[in-house]
Amino acid sequence: MKIVATVAEYNPFHNGHLKHVTYMKEHFADYKLLVIMSGNFTQRGENAVLDKFTRARHAVEAGADMVIELPTVFATANAELFATGAIKILNDLNAVDTLCFGVESGNIDDYLLTAKALLAESKELKALIKEELETGVSPVKARFNAVKKLNLPQLKDELVSSPNNILGIEYTKAILKLNSKIKICPMLRSGDHNDVKLYKGITSASSIRTTLESKKSGSLKKVMPAYVYRDLPQTPYVFDDIIMTKLYTENANNIGKILDCTEGLENRIKALIKDATDYKTALDKIATKRYTYARIRRITIANLLGITEKLVFKALDNPLYAKILAINAKSRDLISYLSENSSIPVLTRKKDYTEIKKTAKDVLEIDSLANDLYNLVSKTKQSEFQMITVNKE
Repeated sequence: MKIVATVAEYNPFHNGHLKHVTYMKEHFADYKLLVIMSGNFTQRGENAVLDKFTRARHAVEAGADMVIELPTVFATANAELFATGAIKILNDLNAVDTLCFGVESGNIDDYLLTAKALLAESKELKALIKEELETGVSPVKARFNAVKKLNLPQLKDELVSSPNNILGIEYTKAILKLNSKIKICPMLRSGDHNDVKLYKGITSASSIRTTLESKKSGSLKKVMPAYVYRDLPQTPYVFDDIIMTKLYTENANNIGKILDCTEGLENRIKALIKDATDYKTALDKIATKRYTYARIRRITIANLLGITEKLVFKALDNPLYAKILAINAKSRDLISYLSENSSIPVLTRKKDYTEIKKTAKDVLEIDSLANDLYNLVSKTKQSEFQMITVNKE
């Protein structure tokens, strides 16, 4: 059995995602398609528009054979850890042949060349990276600029100028670091990942979420499959109050233990929330060029869920699990195939969860808490232990 995998958020699933799934089904016709997908909270530091089980079902209805969950500790982290965590899980399955990801530009050689250059380490490079970080650029851009200053291989600036390209670089870096046998397949995509303008046909997930917030969901019918549109909430679920409550009740010392909460940022957060009347106002006060909105949102979500920097790195260094969210009924043989080859437990039923120990158990408890909080705010009741089976022709 051959498997092609992709990493996704599907927040929500739209026509651009369908194009990518269709591409993989056509170019890897004799492969099973495996998706590793973020759960109820995302890499932007936001709650997902729809719960993880519904989004996983959408992916299977679109053509995926199986969807497994990217543990929340990785799904809510920065791009490097998001990508590294995803590749760690896929590599530990010992069954994935190829990773296919959408990018704005570049080919296989571009991504391999850039990833190899960015993995290089030296005292001079580290010093240059520190200088670049002090200018306020992102970590990946800082490393990229530092590498170019060392006159290492000619690198293309566009590879670190868009979120999808950056993730592509990070996936490739993680594969190389792990000495994984997984091959990469960048697929050129259309549209701007962050464009909030709604376009007909293929548009960004950001534009869909913005439209949903404006209560104009009727205009979304033509930008996503019907089975997604009918599941959309009238308005996005709002976690602002519980996020703020947790910020007020948590002490600065504990907030300072969260990933990327450095340079006394926890004190800035605690001080400025006192003058904010709501979460949005708090973000506006706290965020700067150096402390981006996405970074602050990720910190506040990590604080809500109790995700510390220590736990994230322990998760990277220890075996975890592959939790199946949804599967095509005709692809159930994929479960046994993964179970036979995987070096980590494959979770399909409640009994499997009782066998998880140590760090994996701590990580799993974060997933469970995220599910409970999502149920609370959305006023739904999705069992953390379920696996959705989709009967698809």
